[in-house]
Amino acid sequence: MTALDDRQTTGAGTFDVTSARLRPTLSWQRKVIAVIALAYAATVVWAIRRTGLSPAALVEGYGDFRRLLGRMLPIEFREPSRIIELAFETFFMAYIGTGLAVLLSIPIALGAARNTSPHRLVKGVCRGFIALMRAIPDLIFALIFVRAVGIGVLAGILAIALNSIGMVAKLYADAVEQIDEGPREAVLATGASRLRAIVTGVVPQVLPAFIGTALYRLDINFRTSTILGYVGAGGIGFLLQQYLGGLQYDRALGVVAVIVVLVLVVEFTSASVRSSILGTDSFHSKRLTVRLGSALRRRRNESPASGEPRDLGANTLNFDPHKITPPWTPQRKRMAFWGYTAIALLVYALWSTKVSPIRLLTSFGDIYTISLRLIPSNMDWWNDNVFTAMVETVAIGFAASTLGLLVSIPLAYLAARNVAPARWVYYFGRTLLVAIRALPDLIIAVLFVSAVGLGPFPGVMALSIGTVGFATKLLADSIEEVSQGPRDAIVSTGAGRLQEAATGVTPQFMPALIGTSLYILDVNMRAATILGIVGGGGIGFILIQATRTLNWELVGGILFLIFVVVYAIEMLAGWIRKQLL
Repeated sequence: MTALDDRQTTGAGTFDVTSARLRPTLSWQRKVIAVIALAYAATVVWAIRRTGLSPAALVEGYGDFRRLLGRMLPIEFREPSRIIELAFETFFMAYIGTGLAVLLSIPIALGAARNTSPHRLVKGVCRGFIALMRAIPDLIFALIFVRAVGIGVLAGILAIALNSIGMVAKLYADAVEQIDEGPREAVLATGASRLRAIVTGVVPQVLPAFIGTALYRLDINFRTSTILGYVGAGGIGFLLQQYLGGLQYDRALGVVAVIVVLVLVVEFTSASVRSSILGTDSFHSKRLTVRLGSALRRRRNESPASGEPRDLGANTLNFDPHKITPPWTPQRKRMAFWGYTAIALLVYALWSTKVSPIRLLTSFGDIYTISLRLIPSNMDWWNDNVFTAMVETVAIGFAASTLGLLVSIPLAYLAARNVAPARWVYYFGRTLLVAIRALPDLIIAVLFVSAVGLGPFPGVMALSIGTVGFATKLLADSIEEVSQGPRDAIVSTGAGRLQEAATGVTPQFMPALIGTSLYILDVNMRAATILGIVGGGGIGFILIQATRTLNWELVGGILFLIFVVVYAIEMLAGWIRKQLL
């Protein structure tokens, strides 16, 4: 074979053919992947060294945490009536905050969506506001609002509402941009206003997505609201802080156990309500709107000779161009029932927490006033301590994401129904994930700080455990969605279970693994900014000290720095995801 014959060309590309191996051409995409992998590996090595994470530290930390659990057991439940009262207060705080976020997110989403925004400038402002709300954790909002409106549930409600807008409004805007434009255009063709076209042609299509997002966000908000009392924003977190501060670890574990149970109850109840409302007819509203739009288009194409509509048959929808009302289907009746129930529960929550709706609305004036004070007049807030703490925060985010993913990937194979070695392994894995996800990251951080002391190491450990619960679920769901065909073909060759998983599942699962890993890094970078509030390292410690001393310019400078870092990580992760996937 000549040197020219050593290179073969196929439809898939050019390959170097030798007797040793077949090697694909080093394409631009493969070069990008290699550079990204090397850069990530170098960053993780730096992050591990920066946070003091090592096998010896893990062994020592395990021993310290075991001793802490020894001081916590047996669990002691003191003041059960107070625990129940604060638990309900926590739920109502999360519920009101979620409801307020939904109300505020709808107009913001309509302004941020490409197809409903009245102007490009409005779209840019709405998108920027959504990004800002998503970048700042709710606990940081709570720190600020406690100073603005006082200690209590009002600060917690406002913190939950504003932080939730970052997720809720973004998902709402994405849902609006994915609608079928036909019905809205048909409604506009009848001479209806833009508002009526949105109500009639857009809302019915996005309503299932809106409801699902709101219920899912309620789950998240209840988890996070359990710790807001730690900074004075009301709820059961205040009692947890009181017990830990008094070294009453057995009572603190009792509060943690109550929090886990309540989170599980809220999660399962929310899932049941979501299934009852949406069920198998989750797209019925969209089909109804499409049918309505088709009828409106047929109306517009009426016969020019007689001015009467063409004979459309018995299925023609009767409508008035000025009043278009969809029929009362069973799903619409269920939505109405749960809608009225939600409103009644909101009224009761406001009454129970003694939060006046007027005070809730006027508090935004206090927020605006304190927001002006957060704008730094110069760069005096910047110093070496701030820079060092922010670098430590980034290191915590990278180290925790990597450690958590290393544990999550093998667990995901055990928690996936289609690859788990036995049914009991699958159920055990899923139950373990639910239990881990029920415990907020900051509570885990509080326990680790109590066990091993202050610093980035307990922060990394706490965030890693939270990552395991969150990432394993996402990865296991992705594994369950792989195609069965390649797996059957590999099994037919006589391959074992491990070979089948490595060659039949992993290649299909790899894109989801990359996307989930980048998303986890994005989420953990936000979470790492608050760990210092409880002594877990990073910028949070300086931030809480600045709020306590009313150094608002330093607080504003740190918030701006957090936004820049988190947004840069988000943009970088998005670019990498686009290059690889």
